[in-house]
Amino acid sequence: MEYGFAFFPGQGAQAPGMGKDLYENSAAARLVFEEASDGAGLDVAKLCFDSDKATLARTENSQIAIFTHSMAALAALREAGVTFRAAAGFSLGEYTALAAAGVVSLADGVKIVSMRGKLMQQAADATDGAMAAILGLADDKIEAACAAVTSGLVRPVNYNCPGQLVIAGEKAALAEAIEGCKAAGARRALPLAVSGAFHTPLMASAATALRDFVSDLTFAAPQMDIYSNLDGQVLDCTDLPAHLEQHMISPVRWTQLVRNGIAAGLTTACEIGPGKTLTGFAGKIDKALSCRAVADMAGVQAAAE
Repeated sequence: MEYGFAFFPGQGAQAPGMGKDLYENSAAARLVFEEASDGAGLDVAKLCFDSDKATLARTENSQIAIFTHSMAALAALREAGVTFRAAAGFSLGEYTALAAAGVVSLADGVKIVSMRGKLMQQAADATDGAMAAILGLADDKIEAACAAVTSGLVRPVNYNCPGQLVIAGEKAALAEAIEGCKAAGARRALPLAVSGAFHTPLMASAATALRDFVSDLTFAAPQMDIYSNLDGQVLDCTDLPAHLEQHMISPVRWTQLVRNGIAAGLTTACEIGPGKTLTGFAGKIDKALSCRAVADMAGVQAAAE
């Protein structure tokens, strides 16, 4: 069975017990967990299966857990004969897409994601940042509300789907932007349970350090197209260290990415890993895209039929 897109979720999709069914029922998935544990220097299976919500919510833990679960689910899908024409991931998920496309090995992917999580946690701890989802307001009005803020840095960061855009920044500035969005007619503003203002310049120190870290690694040519968060276009992999640096401080343009894929004929997808967030976005972006969530063996079996 072939699908257009392999979608990979980002931070926030984690949940206690994630990936356990795959680990217990797929040899290929179990091998991913074992290799991830070796590369990360910790028992990733134990982290995923036995941790509580608070432990998994820490950036340094959630990123390696989500990456590993997603790669394990992909391994189980491939074991079942499922193939994909292209890959894309939301924020952290773009790193999973790079591994899925063969640009980075699983071992190097684990190293990069582990380091990214630690660096972002450090940057979050050193800044007073937060994020909030703005619902029911046009993107241009949210952008204008952020631009009008005078109390600090705040930016639109996650263009999730029509009617849902996440903003992030310093807490005082974020509060001012939320009030501006409400005044402009936003239906709701939901604070997100994250530890920092991701995809903003507040992550600049982490972005620079990550670029230095990945500069010593070897990258291969992609085995399938990877659609980028930065502009929604097929990623040019010629300078990945520079791309990954910009990726950490720039918005995720998911709506445009999905629309570009559909225009290129990618009208089926599997969301591979924990949660169903991207599946929900797909239905709101364009009904032409059929997306199914694959988090466990039942999902693998359904996708392979």
